[in-house]
Amino acid sequence: MASKAVAFKEEGNKCFQAGDYKGAEALYTKAISKDPTNPFLFTNRAFSRIRLQSWEDCINDCLKAIDLLPSNMKAYYYLAQAQLALHHPNEALNSALTAYDLCLSSSNSSTRSVSELVLQVKREKWEVRERERLRTRNDMLGELEEKLEASKADDLEEISARIKAGFLSSTEAEDERNATEDSARRKSEELRSIFALADPENVQKRASNS
Repeated sequence: MASKAVAFKEEGNKCFQAGDYKGAEALYTKAISKDPTNPFLFTNRAFSRIRLQSWEDCINDCLKAIDLLPSNMKAYYYLAQAQLALHHPNEALNSALTAYDLCLSSSNSSTRSVSELVLQVKREKWEVRERERLRTRNDMLGELEEKLEASKADDLEEISARIKAGFLSSTEAEDERNATEDSARRKSEELRSIFALADPENVQKRASNS
């Protein structure tokens, strides 16, 4: 059975080298059916699935390979790539760092490639945090601006009520409306300035210009 698995694997390697990743995947699957305890067959199929962008299937293969051989560096390396493609940077970073540690402990020649992946994952993780920060910032700014608009509307409504009650002349009401509009506009501008000053990019720019 093992010899048949080897034969299928070698045929799969030929397909992979020729760019026939679907054919390689099918042949590695046949090899696995003949030798399901060989972790390297799962990493071979995982690699073909990376080329096919079959991320979930790749993850399943990597996890199986790791279960069979916990020190399988390639399985962690491929796993990190699939997790990153699915936008799971935290999990990807853990997998990539494990692959890096395994490289160092075994003096593996893939250390440079793995370290580049670690950096790529860290960048993605930072970008996710930055997108979330901006979303939260914009949501908060939006809420505060809505409150300013609601306050202005209340003030303008009060002015209208005072006109109807005879407490204000039309000229006085117009002056108060203009004052209310100007005050609301200044508050909105001040609010946006505060948020802009709190932005890390602006803080960095001010520091570099000082």
